[in-house]
Amino acid sequence: MRLVNRTFDEIEVGQSAELSRLIKPDDLYGFASVSGNFNPMHLPNEDGNGDGKAESVAPGMFVASLVSAVLGTILPGPGTLYRKQTLEFHERAHAGETLRCTVTVMTKEPDGAVTLRTEIRREGDDALVVSGEARVIAPRKKFDRDNIEVPGLVVQRHRHFEALLERAKPLPALPTAVVCPTDPNSLGGAILAAREGLIVPILIGDPERINATAANMDADISGFGLLPAENDLAAATIACDLVHEGRAAAVMKGHLHTDDLLKPMLDKTRGLRDGRRFTHVFVMDVPGQPEPVMVTDAAINIAPDLATKMDIVQNAIDLALSLGMEPRVGVLSAVETVNPAIQSSIDAALLSKMADRGQIRGGLVEGPLAMDNAVDLGAARTKGLKGGVAGRANVLVVPGLDAGNMLAKQLAFISHAEGAGLVLGARVPVILNSRSDSAMSRLASCAVAALHHAARSHG
Repeated sequence: MRLVNRTFDEIEVGQSAELSRLIKPDDLYGFASVSGNFNPMHLPNEDGNGDGKAESVAPGMFVASLVSAVLGTILPGPGTLYRKQTLEFHERAHAGETLRCTVTVMTKEPDGAVTLRTEIRREGDDALVVSGEARVIAPRKKFDRDNIEVPGLVVQRHRHFEALLERAKPLPALPTAVVCPTDPNSLGGAILAAREGLIVPILIGDPERINATAANMDADISGFGLLPAENDLAAATIACDLVHEGRAAAVMKGHLHTDDLLKPMLDKTRGLRDGRRFTHVFVMDVPGQPEPVMVTDAAINIAPDLATKMDIVQNAIDLALSLGMEPRVGVLSAVETVNPAIQSSIDAALLSKMADRGQIRGGLVEGPLAMDNAVDLGAARTKGLKGGVAGRANVLVVPGLDAGNMLAKQLAFISHAEGAGLVLGARVPVILNSRSDSAMSRLASCAVAALHHAARSHG
């Protein structure tokens, strides 16, 4: 950013400057975090006055800070210091509106003080939002630099999951076989998803343990179906039977090992095989990213061969389409060129060619790509990579489970992402949550399952 000021000697009465800014929801969250003002009137998606609607009113001092931005960066610019500011608020500004701030020089005084008329108007209807006067000390020395850097801020909220939940809520609640919900996390996740209208839980497992867990949580599960099962494998088998009978349209993992959940599903006679291999997808809501990022496979296939990777890619593409995304699949390796000594780079190149030949359909597939040039346009351009995926991948296909698990957990614990987990390749979506998942992750997993089920039902 280049900043140039106007010194006291350069300033003339009548000079003016202006700056426009779109108020974004993240601005309101950022201001609340910095200022400590958590008035719900000023928070997106919150009803602050009880009228049933979110107000999203921009705080008055946030709006007034636009005046400071003009004074400090344009007129007079760098070196300016405040003495006084008067403010009169005429209208309210809201997230989604663009404001235009104008300052005009009124007087200059020998001691270096400058008085400016300040006003902020809403673009579109030109309504006056704030008026007042500023008295500042103008800079005496010239400032002209183009290397001013300010660290960017990322608001840690999960807008993509919120959008998925809004899309899923109008859908019919998904009858879901919840296998062994015998701990507060798994049972609580099912109850929360039911409360949000995403699923209709059918609880399967030890009735005494399930009821005791509900009692300890002070939760009412009397409205849910409850089917007894002797052990974990029996509960998972009952879940498969419910799918075959048409009574369940999804399966949710409870408090049992993933192997025990999936074993009956892989049975050739009573299982839920649907032609492709079972694969796992993390749908990650990473703060600062323009859309969800998928990581696959990070939970089932340990060292997938080429045929398995083909199913991994196709399942992920199908899910991305169900969520309204344009799948751009980056097949990851340690390098972005084919190296005969690195099997993952060879597999990536073959998968890319398979997509070109129509053996994988529905999305763009490119590889091998290293992590940096898969998700960062600058890194992709530095390496001379072109095409529709490099630097813009929203589906990341990892070489094996080790890499996928580490990548997903790095996104969660370092980049503060939330992850929704789903197993694909079965007749119905299988919701796979871990004990450490947040309430948002559990809700998002159910929303992703509901959207995928709806897309497949209408496809």
